[in-house]
Parts: sequence; C-alpha cells; structure tokens
Amino acid sequence: MTTSRYRWVILGIATFTQAAAAFFVQGIGAMSVHLQRDLELNTTRLGLLLSAAQLLPLAGLLVAGRLLDRYGERWIVGTGALVVALALAAGRAAPGYVSLLVVLLIVGAGYSTIQPGGSKSVASWFDASQRGLAMGIRQAGLPLGGVLAAVALPALATACGWRSTLMAGALVALSGAVAFMAFYRHPPDQRPVPTTSRVSLELLRESYMKKIILSGASMVSVHGGVGVLTVLYLHEVTSMDSASVALVYVAVQCAGALGRILLATWSDHHRSGRYACVLTCLTAVVVGMTMLTTPIGRSTIAACLLFIWLGFFGIGWYGPWVAYAAESAPPDRTGSALGLAMAVNQVAVILAPPMLGLLTDMTNSFAPAWALLAALTAATLTTTARL
Repeated sequence: MTTSRYRWVILGIATFTQAAAAFFVQGIGAMSVHLQRDLELNTTRLGLLLSAAQLLPLAGLLVAGRLLDRYGERWIVGTGALVVALALAAGRAAPGYVSLLVVLLIVGAGYSTIQPGGSKSVASWFDASQRGLAMGIRQAGLPLGGVLAAVALPALATACGWRSTLMAGALVALSGAVAFMAFYRHPPDQRPVPTTSRVSLELLRESYMKKIILSGASMVSVHGGVGVLTVLYLHEVTSMDSASVALVYVAVQCAGALGRILLATWSDHHRSGRYACVLTCLTAVVVGMTMLTTPIGRSTIAACLLFIWLGFFGIGWYGPWVAYAAESAPPDRTGSALGLAMAVNQVAVILAPPMLGLLTDMTNSFAPAWALLAALTAATLTTTARL
C-alpha cells in the first residue's frame, strides 16, 4: 500500500485505539445513576471517580511526550493501551469504591500515552492541508468511545452489575492495544530524534503555549462538567427517566464527535487560523452554560438541546485545539509540546469533576456549577483573544 493511502490506515487505528482506551472512563458519566445507587455515592465522590483516571497523567503525559519523541509511537501507545486493559481486568475483583479508585489510577497511567501518542502519529502522517480534518477524526475517538459506552455500559450494569463493565472495558482496550501495535508504522521519511531536558520549560514561555494551556484548561473543565453532571441534571431537574437520559447522553457524545471533525475541518480553511475556531467554541460554551442557569434550562426540551449544543462545542473544541498545538510546536518536539500542554491541562481535568460535584452538593443546585464554568470560559476567551 502506498504511503498516501496508508496514512488513512494510521488514522483509523489511532482513532480506534483512542476510543477503545477511553471506553470505560467515558462511560462513568452514563453509569452515574447506577454507581450512585450501588456504591452509595454523592456527587462529589462520583466526580472523584472521573478525576482518579486523570491523576497520574499529570506527570505521565510529560514522560510520555519525551518517550514518543525518542522512541516513536508504536510500542509506547500500544503498551499504554495494554496497561489500561490489564488494570480494568484486575479491577473486576474490586470490592468497592476505594478499590475502584485505585483501578482508575492505574488506568490513567496507561492512558497517558494514548492522547499525545495518537495526536503525534496523525500530525506525523498528514500535512497542514488535511491535518485539521485528520486530527478532528482522530480526536472524535474520545466521544465515540463515550457514545458506545453510554449505549452498552448502563445496560450491562443493569443486567450483570457494575463490575461486569470493567471486564467489558478491558476487552475493548485490549483490542485497541493489539490493533495499534500490529498496524502502526512510523512515516518512512521521519525518524524519532533525541530530546533535551529543558525544552518543556522553554515552551512555557511561548505565547502560543499560553493560549493552548489557558484555553485547554478552561474547556476540559467544561468537558468534565458535562460528563459528570449531564445525566444527573436531566434526571433530577427535568425528571427524565434513566433510559431517556441515557439516550440524550448518547446524543451529546455524538454531537461532540461530530464537532471534533467539523470544527477541525473548518480550521483547515479558516482565514484567521485554527485558534479562531477555538475562540468560537469558547463563545458558544459561554452562551450555553449561561442559558442553563436560567429558567429556560429547566425545560426538558431546551435542556436537551443545550446539552447537545455544549456537546458539539464543549467537546468538539479539541479537534482544532490539538491541531493548533501540534502545528505551533517545533517539528522535532511535537510529542513534548503535546505532552506538556495536556499535562498542564490535567490539573483542570483532575479538579473540575469533584469541585463541580462538591459545589452542587453544597448548594443543592446545579446553577452555581454552570455559572462558574461560564465565568471561567468567558475570562479565558477575553484573555487569549488578546495574546
């Protein structure tokens, strides 16, 4: 197969591996009603489950970025996905909440290689004219994993208990590991190069990196809020039944997958550059979150439409964002730059779900959480538009 054709194979396996590795963690939000009931969790402890999988990547992403630049993507990404599978398989024996937290910590360590590795693989194989489209398709793997998880895991938890969902997640992650190690090849005209120890700190001084980090931290907070609160909000505020809520959650994830593709493709042709598309997403999120704090947000139909809107922009932003990040970095430091940006963003990924859950528990209302996310996003929009 020619190089021009094989890049689409690379894109396919990178997307599949992303979806497979993220499958179980993305399904936690969809299983929130089951987990709260079976493990007797409040919203704060539920949020901690989402954060647990993101804790070790805080350091792991930096390490993964350097390993990717030095050794390439094939075995680093494949091994990471294999760690996810083994941790979930072992987690089937978890007796309760604390054990599940430990399992998710290990899952996060394995997942550290997937995000920067998959992004770097696509950036390596596609030139600038199609990089946004390719990045968008690849990054759609995360919400696509969420779609499949939202369809399968709640039904599996109802039929066989929540522990059975860990084994399902393990099998899916294993398939992603096998696929990536079997089919991924490094571009024939490129080879991994040694890295220096000070590159990451130097990158932090760059204006583009400040924009990447600020916008990324803001929007992953939004993504976390949508992930942990959507199902509970629709169930408690609009009185939707669990089956209907699950369908809406699927629609939100589908909107996110579509957004990652369409918004990234749009960024390939936007006259003002890729970051202008990120600014559009920030603006759309401010509008959507603000609307949720008004009486309109308590209407069942309006709330469903608002969450789909937030899915499209609040999850879809990642496509143009990661393409902008990959192109802004020095060509031989793409892995390190992506790892650094994603590692800094992990602070927000870790803190957002439990903090938003705690705020919801303390106020007995979802409105403060939505208002906080709207305010943070508006501040980011104003600040980064000036950089």
